[in-house]
Amino acid sequence: MLFSTISFFEFLAVVLALFYVSPLRARKYILLAASYFFYMSWNPKFIVLLLTLTAIDYTAALWIERSEDRRRKLFLIIGLAGNLCFLGFFKYYNFLGDNLALLLHRPPHAFALAIILPLGISFHTFQSMSYIVDVYRDEQKPIRNPVDYALFIAFFPQLVAGPIVRAREFFADFYAWVHPKSEEVLRGALLIMLGLAKKMAFADQFAQIADAYFSNVAAHPGAISAWRGVIAFALQIFFDFSGYTDMAIGMALLLGFRFPQNFRRPYLAFSITDFWHRWHMSLSRWLRDYLYISLGGNRHGTLKTYRNLMLTMLLGGLWHGASWNFVIWGAYHGTLLSLERMSGRSLFEKRPNLLLYPFRAALTFVLVSVGWVFFRAATFADSRYIIGQMFSGARGVSDIIVPGWLIYMVVFSFLVALAEERWEFTDRLARGPAWAYATAVVVLLLAVELIGVTDKQIPFVYFQF
Repeated sequence: MLFSTISFFEFLAVVLALFYVSPLRARKYILLAASYFFYMSWNPKFIVLLLTLTAIDYTAALWIERSEDRRRKLFLIIGLAGNLCFLGFFKYYNFLGDNLALLLHRPPHAFALAIILPLGISFHTFQSMSYIVDVYRDEQKPIRNPVDYALFIAFFPQLVAGPIVRAREFFADFYAWVHPKSEEVLRGALLIMLGLAKKMAFADQFAQIADAYFSNVAAHPGAISAWRGVIAFALQIFFDFSGYTDMAIGMALLLGFRFPQNFRRPYLAFSITDFWHRWHMSLSRWLRDYLYISLGGNRHGTLKTYRNLMLTMLLGGLWHGASWNFVIWGAYHGTLLSLERMSGRSLFEKRPNLLLYPFRAALTFVLVSVGWVFFRAATFADSRYIIGQMFSGARGVSDIIVPGWLIYMVVFSFLVALAEERWEFTDRLARGPAWAYATAVVVLLLAVELIGVTDKQIPFVYFQF
């Protein structure tokens, strides 16, 4: 069930009704059953995988708490290895097999298996790994009730594509659950409608343009086609992923759970450092806390700091997908972050003055867009071709058409983002006058109805991860 379908909203309405009419003690069972139903609606057999990973991490955390120092580390390794083995097999086996076949001069795909990637495996694996690491670090008490822990892993709003929620964040609301306030209900409903509009009225429109270009890049030569295709994807992935997390945060809020922010207007960033403070923030802090700091962070000299930064981004790139293109994407961002750090952290972490800001923001957007080429292109050869066309290709006449009304919509959303950057008015709509909230709701619903793509279902981009 896609978040943008009628069937999902029917499912959500039933869950909300059952949740609030049931006794407090029964609610976690309703949410767990609903979450497993949601997961099984994609592919029922993978529920065994989800249950197995849940059991491994639940048990490992209890063993870590009960053991002495050496055995604590052993059980941590066992727990992490269990997660990584499942993730490695389903996500990276064919990638490693294909590269091994190349090294051994065997036919392509000689070692390949017909593996179906379980939905959301990267997200719930990272979430469960952070839990057992936090238990090992004494930052989180083990969860005694297996149902409670199972719900933390399977909670349907963020099961598939995040945000990546820490155990202490989830259980702070779970164990001290209070009925959401009226303004939280209004904010949750608004976030769901905002996310739906981002997905259907913006992301899906740009998806059609990006798909037309990236499906056969050689058929669309020239710099204009290349830039249109790349920027279309840059806008698609932002509206698509931020739309999903808006809806996830909104649904969680309706159920009394307060998830952390995952996007904060990343295309207004004035540096790559600032971009990663704004883009997929739950992943950024996961990489920082469980990879970068674990590798040593900036505690052991300049060279090791750059090494740790590069390794973190390389692994972050590989987390996104089993392809050398994703490794290159991670290396690209790691290099840019290292160069910014070399130039002085304050220069790239402190907002520039009003005169310099537009130039810095525009440059950052261009640099990020170049990186998206490796993220989206099917092969490295396609990536090289696209970048060559972007910067040295003939201007040409492009057959990649961007409707004029869509450009106006982007300009409008850019102005809204600038206003949001200054006043943070979206969160205040739920507390403001009824006419302002009603106007926002009407605008969002009209956007979905009038310009939303409704003739076909386009999956969320991050469902593939």
